Amino acid sequence: MDKMPFDKELSYDREAEILKVLGHPVRLKIVAGLTTETCNVKKIWECLGLPQATVSQHLALLKNKGIIEGRREGVEVFYRVVSEEARQIVDALFDHSVCA
Repeated sequence: MDKMPFDKELSYDREAEILKVLGHPVRLKIVAGLTTETCNVKKIWECLGLPQATVSQHLALLKNKGIIEGRREGVEVFYRVVSEEARQIVDALFDHSVCA
């Protein structure tokens, strides 16, 4: 029987952390939507049908984990995915936009 090619030198800590964060359905939807376009908070909560406060909490966690970043334009903040690992995970799961 062949041995599995496990590499004890590789660390999957970052990937595991991203998977934990994306394990919540709302955060997964947010990241899936942001892989196709940059959006402000209002568009995200309207698209998802969730309270603004709920969306803001999820955005803050995603931002703190380095998965998304915000860019301020006047009074609005526009978010986009900056984690290539998160983008690849979402692309592997979905082949469509969450908010049409």
